[in-house]
Amino acid sequence: MKYYSNGNELIKYIVVLIDFVLLNITMALFYHYAQEIVPAYFRANPRIIYLIANIAMAIAQFFVPSVIHYRRISFEQVASRVSRMVILQAAITFIFVRLICDGGGFFRYLFIYMFALFVIIMLARLAERHLLKYIRQMGRNNRSVIFIGDDPAVLQIYNEITEDPSTGYKIKGYYSNNAIPNCPEKFTHIGNLADLDDFMDKEQGHYRHVDEVFCCLSQNESEQLVRIMQYCDRHVMHFYYIPRMFGNFRLNLKPERFGDQIIFTNRNEPLAQYANKFIKRTFDILVSLVVCIILIPFIPIIALIIKRQSPGPIFFKQERTGFNGQSFICYKFRSMHINKAADMQQASIDDPRKFPFGNFMRKTNIDEFPQFFNVLRGDMSIVGPRPHMTYHTEMYSQIIDKYMVRHFSKPGITGYAQVTGFRGETKELWQMEERIRRDIWYIENWTFWLDIKIIFLTAVSLFKPDKKAY
Repeated sequence: MKYYSNGNELIKYIVVLIDFVLLNITMALFYHYAQEIVPAYFRANPRIIYLIANIAMAIAQFFVPSVIHYRRISFEQVASRVSRMVILQAAITFIFVRLICDGGGFFRYLFIYMFALFVIIMLARLAERHLLKYIRQMGRNNRSVIFIGDDPAVLQIYNEITEDPSTGYKIKGYYSNNAIPNCPEKFTHIGNLADLDDFMDKEQGHYRHVDEVFCCLSQNESEQLVRIMQYCDRHVMHFYYIPRMFGNFRLNLKPERFGDQIIFTNRNEPLAQYANKFIKRTFDILVSLVVCIILIPFIPIIALIIKRQSPGPIFFKQERTGFNGQSFICYKFRSMHINKAADMQQASIDDPRKFPFGNFMRKTNIDEFPQFFNVLRGDMSIVGPRPHMTYHTEMYSQIIDKYMVRHFSKPGITGYAQVTGFRGETKELWQMEERIRRDIWYIENWTFWLDIKIIFLTAVSLFKPDKKAY
């Protein structure tokens, strides 16, 4: 489904125009400064190539439109859009050129050109994002918002909108019969629902400076809801309904099609889509196969060091909870002396069970490398929620709401929680709760680029060990 990301269409068209300019500048740079890699046909027929490249860009822009104009958009989403657009543009260019001529060097040129175009457009995107933020901070390109209702979910959306002032939202306040608990002073209580009715009854009360309305009323107030929606339609205001909260549980509903009907689910899982499953599993197999092959010569060396420092097996095998709550055997290089508490007690910073080389392996993540065999077998993925020992699953599933939701995804060698500060021992309950929250966020917001980012941050930890890695 489309994210709430209202933006300015004019900005979008300006960005598209800039992309076309950058495309032609990139090609001109190749023609003038890198002629040795430009195919002979390209050099002999530059006008045809320019025409084909611009047509290909138009097609790519149609199928992969820019999202830079959206007010709340992540860098990963921007990078994903740009990469897909550039790949599609280069592929279409390659196909068109192949249909009209023969010759060598096409693939090499397009690969280098595609990389250069991606870098140039991404640099432009960074500049465009900073320029947009500056314009909005100066009070231009803003959107005015009012809220209706006193549910805690209203405050959550308010905090989301206002956490980054550069997105250009101006909050007028909220209408409700009761004040919202723990509400910031800046979030003004305009009046009650009767005041809202009076306001809507008066045609001269047209709120000319309100662009969007966020409403969070009970379904028992259906007549009021319909009236607010009709008012918004008449006065060209965008209406958004915020699902209410039940205690501390937010009913975060997502629409799905069921035959000819629309139904709602409380869980959004990108990895439930076959295309995403295929991408993730293919990536897992290719990368883990390479790592396993590279790892084979090092296993005897690691085994010898482990044996010299601690008698016992080379590999540590432990039953852990995996996909859909099913148990599996997880493999690691053994980093501790054999002990009876291995299946119940987490490692601590000065844990006497660790031997010196084992401590080094834990700090640099080397002990996790055998889990690439788990990935090949299909028990795990390279990125996902870290698998917990079954003892912890039984314990925390009883005291943490949504704990078992993390098992809707295959467990990972590394995960979003681990690279955002929640790795290692969980001394207090809130630490595990935050880890679970981040695991669920990863499941609900998965993208291939998010996996790449997590892998990169994990790779950095090989050279700059995490302070919590023990």
